[in-house]
Parts: sequence; C-alpha cells; structure tokens
Amino acid sequence: MVGFTDADPRTAVGSPIMRLPRSAALLVALLTISPIAGAASATPALDRARTVDGWTVASPSSLGLRATAINRGAAEARRLGSTCFAVVRNGKVAGEWNWKQQRDTPREVFSITKSVTSTLVGIAIRDGDLRLDDRVSRYVPQWRGTPSESVTVRNLISNDSGRFWSLQSDYGDLLRARSRTTYAIGLSQQHAPGSAWAYNNAAIQVLEAVLEKATGMRVARFARERLFEPLGMTHTSFITDRSDDAAVFYGLQTTCLDLARFGHLYLGRGTVEGRRILAPSFVERAVGRSSTVHNAAYGYLWWLNRPGLLRGATDAVDAQGQPVEQVTGQLAPEAPVEVFAALGFGGQVLLVDPTTRTMVVRIGAPAQVGAESYGFGKAAAVLAAAVR
Repeated sequence: MVGFTDADPRTAVGSPIMRLPRSAALLVALLTISPIAGAASATPALDRARTVDGWTVASPSSLGLRATAINRGAAEARRLGSTCFAVVRNGKVAGEWNWKQQRDTPREVFSITKSVTSTLVGIAIRDGDLRLDDRVSRYVPQWRGTPSESVTVRNLISNDSGRFWSLQSDYGDLLRARSRTTYAIGLSQQHAPGSAWAYNNAAIQVLEAVLEKATGMRVARFARERLFEPLGMTHTSFITDRSDDAAVFYGLQTTCLDLARFGHLYLGRGTVEGRRILAPSFVERAVGRSSTVHNAAYGYLWWLNRPGLLRGATDAVDAQGQPVEQVTGQLAPEAPVEVFAALGFGGQVLLVDPTTRTMVVRIGAPAQVGAESYGFGKAAAVLAAAVR
C-alpha cells in the first residue's frame, strides 16, 4: 500500500492533539522516504559566488539578520535529515545549504503542492476563467443533481467542502487509483458544504478537473506556462498519475530556491519583477486571513499563524465532522501573526514573513514515527532568532 500523512503543524506549539491509531501510524512509518545516499556538502557556496541559481547573495548582517542564528538553524535542519535549507530576505539569499543532493535536483515536497494549486486557482480567477463562488458542478457535471451540487471552489480551497473523508480513502485508495481525479469526483458528500473542516486530499484533487475545464489546459502545462516559467522555477514540475492527471494535492517536485521564488510571489502581493501574476485581493484572502471559522490556522490551502481554533490533518471527529477535542492557540506564538507557510508531510516547509520580508525554506526526508521532526515551529524559531 502507498500513502502518507501530513505532520500536524500544531505540534510546533505543544498543543494537545489527537494521534493517529497505531495501525495507521505504523503504515505511515513504512511509507516514509529514506534519505538518499551521497556525499554531504554542509558548507554553503555563498562565499564563492555573488549569485546562486539566479539569486543575489548577501551577508546576513547586511540584510539585518544574525548569522549565528541562521547557522544554528542550518545545523538543526541537517541533524533532522534535511536535503536543503535556505534563508532569504528582501529577495537576497542570506544562507543556503544542500546535503546529499545537488542544489538543482528536484525533490518531493508533498502537500506544499496544495499551496501551488491554490495559486493556480488564483491565476485562473484573474484571467476571468473561474470565480471563488462558482459551483464546482459547473465544471464537474457528475455532481449536478447530487448533494455535492452546491459545493463551491471556495469550499475546496478552504477545506470545508464536506466531501467524504477517511484515512483509508485519503491515504490509501486515492493514491492507488489509476485516475485520482476520477476517484475523487466519485466520492460522496459526507457533510453539508461549509459545515465541517477536513484536511481532504481527495476534495482538493477535484480542483484538477476544475482547472482543466476552466482554463482549457492540462494542469501541469498551465502551471509550467503561467507560474513556474514566469517565476524562474526551472527545477519544478507536477507529477502525474497513470491517467496523466496532475496530482494537485501532493507530488510537486522542486528545490529550496525554487520554493523561495514561489514565496517571493506572495511577498510581492502577486507581482514579481513588475509582472502581475495574482490579484492582490486573492493574495490577501489566501494568506492574510482565515478562510473558515473551523480553523484559524488555514487560508486558501496555506497554513497561517492566526490565533484561534486550530485543526490538524488527522484530528478525531464526531459524526458531524466536528473535532472531538477542541484546541485553541497559535502555531508559533513567538512569530508575527502575519506569518504563513506552505507545509508538506515530513517537515517540508516554506515559511514566509511579510512583515520582515523573510523566508525560511526546508526540504528533507520525513522522520520516523515518534521521532523529532521539522515543521512550522522550527522554521518560525529560526525566523524569530535571526531577524534583528
């Protein structure tokens, strides 16, 4: 069986959370990615060149950052199985490391993919091909005349669609399906749209069909032409399944510095080097405020540092889809509330602080079940320690 789950970002603040059943935890342990063997290069190449992969390099002190904090962050990232780590401020690289893989080698970042998918929705909206309040059934005719007919695009990117979710479905059956989109579309409606929050991979995969119908392009091509190429993300691509459908809930292959380019788009409120890619209003809705009353820490397929009711990826819920145990708080109290992040299973992190224009990026091998892992909290701690 193939599958994975996303680490609960709330563990970064020591919140009480609902654990996966032991059987599911063992499943996840069997399915984690092993570190790739190879010679480690722990020294960043910043002293040998003024640019790395198209990025201007500057000393941490010239960018208002503490070098010792960045170096400690890199050492911790390496200890926790990272393959790359970077800190970027004001569009310049303050520190960048790669271990066991070359800088330009694409690697799996799991659910960071979701934040990219949200961005593709934003591009389609700006093009006039899509609206947040469009019913998904406009693009997915199989839902017409069913309880899913009123689900909107906004519901899908807020994760409150009410579509069917189970651990077996989301982390087993979905991944084994020849066409993940067809499988996802065929699931049932579990709760009324907007009434319950769930970290629902299958519901998000339906956006593959929505985007293709709305834009008239295959999603992988749309992403390449409208997002990756304009941002200079030359080492980034979507994977596809056996039906050639892009996996839009996981599966992005990329690098630390390409992810920084993606984050830089949001720091620019949708503009990069004078080129408008997203509307500022979409950026604000996606990362500037909670998208649902059910989870303060969630925007449009982005994680937020907003205080309030917090939900994790695999919370235990009751028959109405409500959490058995309510948790309130903030993912990283030491960091500004404006901080947001794209997160993926195993501690893949793109953390963005718009107040200081600083990003912390980490990609690496997932930790074994029960072992210390990287996550939102550790990246936020680097940010808090490094910014003067």
